[in-house]
Amino acid sequence: MQSIKEIKEFLQQCPVGELIQATEAFMQDERKGVQSAIASAMKRKDAYEREQMRLEGLLEYEKACYQQGYELIAGIDEVGRGPLAGPVVTAAVILPKNCKIVGVDDSKKLSPKKREGLYEEILEKAISYGIGVVSWERIDEINILQATYEAMREAIAQLNPVPRFILADAVTIPGIFIPQKGIIKGDAKSLSIGAASIVAKVYRDRLMESYDELYPAYGFASNKGYGSAEHIAAIRVHGLCPIHRRSFVKNFMTPENNQTKGAFGEELAVKEMVRLGYEILDRNYRRQGGEIDIIAKKDTYIIFTEVKYRTGRKNGEPGEAVDKRKQEHIIRTAQAYIAQNALEGDFRFDVAEVLEENGKTYFRYTENAFWLT
Repeated sequence: MQSIKEIKEFLQQCPVGELIQATEAFMQDERKGVQSAIASAMKRKDAYEREQMRLEGLLEYEKACYQQGYELIAGIDEVGRGPLAGPVVTAAVILPKNCKIVGVDDSKKLSPKKREGLYEEILEKAISYGIGVVSWERIDEINILQATYEAMREAIAQLNPVPRFILADAVTIPGIFIPQKGIIKGDAKSLSIGAASIVAKVYRDRLMESYDELYPAYGFASNKGYGSAEHIAAIRVHGLCPIHRRSFVKNFMTPENNQTKGAFGEELAVKEMVRLGYEILDRNYRRQGGEIDIIAKKDTYIIFTEVKYRTGRKNGEPGEAVDKRKQEHIIRTAQAYIAQNALEGDFRFDVAEVLEENGKTYFRYTENAFWLT
């Protein structure tokens, strides 16, 4: 008779597709250890089947493309729109038809260890992949949205063979003549986009860890360039390093005044908006004599958000500062942004209020705070 240890090891090593047949030989063995090993094997089989069903669902958009005759499909995604430092990175990945890679999902849902393992597997199985990197200087020059488009075009240009269709996370990429489809939250809905999001995330994280060795004062290995409290404090103490995005951080370089406090308010608003499911497209966009603090996307809407910060209610609620004149400036600036980026769809004007009072910080977000008139 086999020992419990031998049976356990046998079932652990048994391919999932053979587990039912394998466990039948031990069903009459009443030893608790054997029955526990069988139960664990069945749990492994059930988890595998659930994962296969999930992955099948993630191939919905790819299969729609296959039915239209497109067999080389590239998923594309970006990482690094919101940080105060470092480049924006995009990845484009062509996977084999109906390819399933266990564990692929939106990179933000995965642990660093899991992403690292999937990164290697994706690159090994991919027909082709490309990585686009656009620098902080270029971001300052053309704004983060245009820099993201540029990085996406760079990643696509590296693909060989050329894809026949592109699935992109949330955006329609200008200047690309390959048929494409933007999918809201595509990194959680398409296996190709999810794979691209993992590749882009791991690649950029590794870059920021290398920059941490060059500029150790800013904690880039842990914050990856995002505006953590420690990162902002380091900027105030040490100033800017070469990889900081000047257009994103200039407010942090002034003494503690209303401008600096407003910048903190914007950082808090960005974090809360991301938590609420908004995708940040751009920040501090200036045109037509006005400025828009945050430009975001959620569902079908492009959203222009004004952030107002106040310490105390002596002069009223923060949102009261967005008067008719301010609204007109925001609307004109939004119209310039829409025209510059050839955007179509639904647009919305929101207000984010940050109030510090009695040692506490309050956040309130108002959708449709005002309208085009």
